[in-house]
This record gives sequence, C-alpha cells and structure tokens, in this order.
Amino acid sequence: MPSPQALHFLNLLEDALPGTGDIDLAANKVRRTLEGILGVDAPAWLADLEEAKELLKQQFRITILRRNSILRDRPEWYHGPQPGDHHWSALKTYLTGPKKWGVDTVDGIDEASSEVVSLLEDPGQKSFSSRGLVVGYVQSGKTANMTAVISKAVDRGYTLILVFAGLTDKLRQQTQRRLEADIVKRHPTLWHLLTTTDIKGEFQIPAQGHLMGMDRAQIAVMKKNVAPLERLLKVIDKTPASDMRRLKVLLIDDECDQATVNSASREMDMSRINEQIRLILKALPSVSYVGYTATPFANVLINPYADQTDTLDDLYPRDFITALPLPDGYFGTQKLFGRTPADPANPQPDEEGMDVVREVLADEEARLQAPSQKAQAGFAVEMTASLETSILYFIASCAARRARGQDQEHMSMLVHTSSAIVMHEKVAALIGAWLDENRKALLNGTGAIWKALGAAWNDERGKVDRPGGSETFSQISGFVPEVLKALHVPVENGASDDRIDYTSGPVTYIVVGGSILARGLTLEGLCVSYFLRTSNQYDTLLQMGRWFGYRHGYEDLPRLWMPEALRVRFQSLAAVEAEIREDIGSYSRKPLVTPMDFAVRIRRIPGMAIVARSKMRHARRVSIGYWGRHLQTIRFARNNRGLLEANWKAASQLVEAAGAEGQRDAAFARPLFRDVPRSAIIRFIREYRIDATHQDLDTGLLLQFLEQDHPALQHWNVGVVTASDGAPSAQPLGVLGPVNMVKRSRLKGVDALADIKGLMSLPDIAFDVPGETPDGDWEVLKTERREALGERPLLLLYPIDRASPAKKGSRARVSMDAARDIIGLGLVLPLSKDHGGDLVSVELAPPSAEELEAMEQEDMDAVEAAGLDEPAVV
Repeated sequence: MPSPQALHFLNLLEDALPGTGDIDLAANKVRRTLEGILGVDAPAWLADLEEAKELLKQQFRITILRRNSILRDRPEWYHGPQPGDHHWSALKTYLTGPKKWGVDTVDGIDEASSEVVSLLEDPGQKSFSSRGLVVGYVQSGKTANMTAVISKAVDRGYTLILVFAGLTDKLRQQTQRRLEADIVKRHPTLWHLLTTTDIKGEFQIPAQGHLMGMDRAQIAVMKKNVAPLERLLKVIDKTPASDMRRLKVLLIDDECDQATVNSASREMDMSRINEQIRLILKALPSVSYVGYTATPFANVLINPYADQTDTLDDLYPRDFITALPLPDGYFGTQKLFGRTPADPANPQPDEEGMDVVREVLADEEARLQAPSQKAQAGFAVEMTASLETSILYFIASCAARRARGQDQEHMSMLVHTSSAIVMHEKVAALIGAWLDENRKALLNGTGAIWKALGAAWNDERGKVDRPGGSETFSQISGFVPEVLKALHVPVENGASDDRIDYTSGPVTYIVVGGSILARGLTLEGLCVSYFLRTSNQYDTLLQMGRWFGYRHGYEDLPRLWMPEALRVRFQSLAAVEAEIREDIGSYSRKPLVTPMDFAVRIRRIPGMAIVARSKMRHARRVSIGYWGRHLQTIRFARNNRGLLEANWKAASQLVEAAGAEGQRDAAFARPLFRDVPRSAIIRFIREYRIDATHQDLDTGLLLQFLEQDHPALQHWNVGVVTASDGAPSAQPLGVLGPVNMVKRSRLKGVDALADIKGLMSLPDIAFDVPGETPDGDWEVLKTERREALGERPLLLLYPIDRASPAKKGSRARVSMDAARDIIGLGLVLPLSKDHGGDLVSVELAPPSAEELEAMEQEDMDAVEAAGLDEPAVV
C-alpha cells in the first residue's frame, strides 16, 4: 500500500506531466519544487517520490484486451494514454475534480475509450479509411465515452474532429455545449472551433472557402441535414492537397442508425443524407468513421456485400463492432424488466425487474388520443385517472427529492401521447388547466385532491427498496408548495416556442412532446413517464425510452405509466437487445470472426424483421433463422377458456402421435418420446395457438423453418415437463392420463395476458440427455446436448397449474388464476447459431394506412424541428 505522501507526490507528478511530456522530467520538476520547500538534505521524502514515479509508470503499462469487440485484423498501434498527453489528462482531471465523478466511473471510461481508440486507424499513416460501430445504452453516457475517444485520438495525432449530432438544432447545440465544456475549455488554445454553441451555430463555409491544416485540432459539431452536409462536402472539395494531407479525420456519427442508414426504396437510390455522408467519406483521404448508437438494429441490417455505386460503401461497420460495458448504477431495460429466470418455478429478485410500471387502460387511451390524424383538430382530450395519478405522484416525488436535499437538481416528467404537434398543445393545455384548478387546494393541503396526493405517494412508497426506507407523506408534504411554485409545463416539438431549458438553474418540468424527444434529447432528472405512443420498430421503441439513464439519489422513485401492449413490447425488446449484446460478446472471443462474419449472424435473429420497417417501405424482404436457438412461450391468454382447451387438445394429440409413431424412453422418470417424425410436430404447431406478442415464435415463420428439407429436422424428441410435487391435471394429456403439473405464477399488473417471463429452466435444455445434467449457461448446455445426442431437435410440453400461486413474499408476482390448466411450449433447435444453412424468407407486410399516416406526421414534425426543406429520414 503506497504511503499517503507517495500518493500526494503522485498527484504532483500527474499535474506536472502534461507540461514536460516525460515522467523523469516531471519527477525532476517536482523534486526541484520539493527541495525548495523541504530542503535538499531530506532523503526520507526522496523514497516517496521514487515510489510515486513508479506508480505513475505503472499507469502507462496498459494492455488493451479488446474484450468487447469484434474486429478485422489490423496492426496494433495504440497502447493507451502516454506521458505528455494533454487532452485526456485534462479531461480526466476535470471529470474527477469539478464534475465530481467517481474514480471507478472514470477508470471505466478510460478503459472503454482506449479500446475504441485502439480500433481506429493509426493517424501516422499517409492515408487510411475505416468504418466502426460503438454500441452503448440509451441515456447511458455514450457522450462521455465519445469525449474520451476524441481526447485520446487528438493526443495521438488526429487533427480534425467531425461530429454529426442528430437532426435538430437543439440536439446539435446540446452536443456542442458538452464537447466544449468537457474538452475544448480544458485547453482552448489547442482548439479551433468550426461551429459554436449558438442555436444557429451550424457549420458554414469558412472565409477562405476551404479547410486548412493547422497546428491546432479543429472540431465541427453538425446536424445530419442535407444543407450543412453539402456545405462540408463543397469545402472538402475545395481544400488544397497540401492542407488535405495534414487532415487526419475522426468522424463520429452520433445516433448513427438515424438518418445515416440508407432508407431509400432501392439500394442504389440512396437517401440524400446517406449519400452526402458517403460522399464526404470518399472525399477524405484519411478518415476513421465511428458510429455511436444504443439501437444498432438498422446498422447491422445494412447489407455488407451490397453492390456499390461509384465505389460508395453503405457504412457497414466492416472494421469493428464494440459494445460498451453496462455502467454501474444504470437504469435500463435489464434493470427495469429483469432477465429470463434460470428457474421459472423459483425466480430470483434480481431476475424479476423493478415494480415501477403502471397500466394505462384502453378507455383512457381513447380519451387522450385521437382515433386518426384527421380527427385531431376537433378532438377534445380529457383528464384520466391514470394521468392525474401520475401527475400527483410526480409532485410527491419532487417533494421527496427536495426533502433529500436535491432542491438544486433538475426534476422532469415526460408525457408522450402522440407524434402530432396539435395533440401536444391540447395535452399541455389539459395539464395546465388541471394544475390551475387544483393549485390552491394543494398549496393549502386541503380537499379531496390533497388526500389523492397522499394516496398516490403512499401507494408507491416502498415498492422499490431504498436504504433507510422511503419518506412518509408527512415528511415530504411541507415541500409541496416549493414544487408547485417551480412547476412548469413546456411543450417540446419543432413548432413550440416554450421549450425546455436546463442551462439557467434547477427546473421542475412536466414536458409534453413527440418525436423530438425520442432521439438524443436528454430530459434531466426524469422521474415519471406517461407514455401512450407505440411503435412497431424496435429501434424507435427503444429510443423512446427516455427514462433510461442514471438516477443517483432517487433510484427508488422512477415510475412509468403505459398501456399493457406497450409494456409487453418493451419487455420483448429487452430480450432482443440482450441477445445482440451477448452475440457481440461471444463473437469477440472468437479470434477469426470479423464484423463481416457477424453480419450474417445478426441478420438471422427472429423478430428482427420488424426492426427497420419504416426504412424498408418498399424493400421488404429480409431473412432470419432459428438454428441453435431455444424458444419458449411466456405469455398466455389466461381467461380465454376456448383457446386454452384447444391448446390442451393439440398437446394431447401430439402425445398420442408420439406414443404411436415414436418410442417411449422408459429409462426417464418424466415422459420422453424419441424419434417422433417431423409430420407430428408440424401438425401440432399448426393447431397450437401462440400469442401474437411472441414475435420470435410467429407460427408462419416457424412452419416455414420446420418444413424445409433438412436432415436435422426429420426426427424429434418430445418431452413432458412435470413436477413430482405438482397437482394432477384436471384433464388427461393423451395416453399419459392426468399429469403432475408445474407452477408458473404471472407478473403483477398483467391481467388478461398472463406474462410468466420464463417457462424453461436451464436443466430443461438437457431434458433428453441421459445421466446428470451438466452445469453451465444456456449455450453451454446446448453444446453439451449436441455432443451427447447429435443434432436432434427437442419439443417440450409444459402442463401449467391454473392456480400457480406466487412465491410467498413476492412483490413482482401474483397467482396465475387461469380459466383452466395451460399448456406451454419449449423448443430446443439443432445445429448452432453459426450454421450457414437454409434461411427462412420473410415478406414483411406493408404499413397500414394508419401507420403510413403516422409516419408522414413524424416526417412533418422532423421537418419543422430541424428546419429542413424536405422530410428527414428517421
């Protein structure tokens, strides 16, 4: 353990290092200063200085493991920050000092950003060109990684930084402010700004008409609009060759799945924004392109082998794909919705997610959303019970935060009911009128509305654990007048004049908005979200989740109100998102796999077909596959007796067929039939009704897969998962008669559609493997099973007890309470996810008239927000 004095000397050395560029020179400078203070004849402190010097040297002995990246083989050139680096050392000091970020947080940014920089091209080369993708999390601090990458890249020799930051002036300004504060202002004499923090500080053609090679680094933060991109291209074209040779360009495309991806009706007919970016990259002789996104769906669906037009590539990240690690304290899909339980019969608290989602009923949606665009102008919105409760809870949560001493922090609520500007104004007026009507009673602490405020708080407090417990209503009620005094209802869209502004001291907002809130724009201190608008696109849906992020000091307070159908979509999305990140992680451990190989895999994830639908209005054909996957039904229409009876009948017929056409394995205690012909499986899949919310178990897609002429699908094993202590089923299951059923309770807050979150237990993967079940995760068990049995598919039937009580003390679950016993379905499919065999072709349905109408409205909103002269591609 270093001595306190050695650690103090280490800080002095770090401060001296940027001005000397060498550790030994920095040590000599510090030594001379100390001699003037402590005297020359003081050998004791010299040992501490030597220890500090060795500690500093160890900081620069870095091995970049690239543990999160898939990459094309290239020479290694970057080995981390070095003595004498100006920009990263200044940023690091700023983060740990004035910004008061924790050392562990900054160390994480340091490690992740070094991995990204190591994947860029060496700026010392005469010319170079690379394409990469960084996958972060929504509202997770991608910008922090971006600023660190910029700092380190400039330290190593990159001279021009281009940042494409969203479609709107506000998003561009937000990013410009952040980069100037974090990087430029640390060493302002070392930077030349090509854009400013003014709302109209967009890139313009410089006085000399071209770019210049400078001794200072240059930076431009630009909108992804046609006009500024065309101006940049003109400037590049006019830049003399002598200046161009000095420009080593790092082009960062923030939210690169928005507008960047080619969305024209034909691959050769590029959208204008996409075309401009590709032309800019072609015109730059030395450029590393890095896309940042939390929703990489569209990017990985770019065809990496597409035909090229005049040598223009379509921005596929051919050189590297890297996934940023999940930050500590991040409030995202996994924390919110949990993960698939390893043992669904005994789910653990950390698998369950948080009890923070509240339902908006269908009749309430109808009172807040016009049935069509044509009806919007004359539609009268009405206050609903759930909207009133959400507002009351927000007021109470703001009071609680003030009671915790957070009165100098921003506090926000999001109300997102529609993409239409006219509806934003109506909803904002509704909320404003409600506040005016109830303000006096809330200030005086009287009447029914005051009781409702207390009830809203008391109903929610304690639903999420907090060290020391949540405040009582009496502890927070005295702060309600402060909340009401500060509360404002801005509208955030392209046409609004009264918009959010977090730059002039702490604010308390109920923000009403639409499409502009779904990309990049940060709502500071977001605690409550009231959400009606839905989307059939995974990327759009995930970006709409502005509630993701960090909630330091109020982790127990965030709540979300949304319709049940939207909650199901978010939960499904969480599983798809996790699968993409798991794939990046697993492929990064395979040294011969490149991003071009990864493209083939990612394009086959069932459910991905719906991802980029608005970007594929005409080109609707994609391919997906099921090889190597395990699939399970987790949602059941528990009150639909007819459907449940039909599914039980289908399962009984499958058991009859398995007994007649296959072979019962008597060595297994639970029912297992081997060598069941594929025809029996197909008959069952045709009869068994899977809820439509299972996008990866679409019956039509599954049948296409099963009906292909592949030897690995000809013969199946069929098992019935029973519980030795389970209650006997009310009806016989084919030749087996009554069977002992398993228990699967449902998630709380879900009514007609019972969501159990997980059906299959880990050992079920090896249900048909003789001997003891091996240890391991899902993929390890599937590999072990293939080694034991070969490529034999497995179908599992789960008879589920209609009662299925929740585990005692569970906060997240309630009893199943179904109309009758339920049959669940599990599949373990042969071969591996890497298998390059036949694919299932999916013809996506064209958007409906209503969906097209909504798309056009979004385009109109984006035009107004960005000041475009044509619809932006979003």
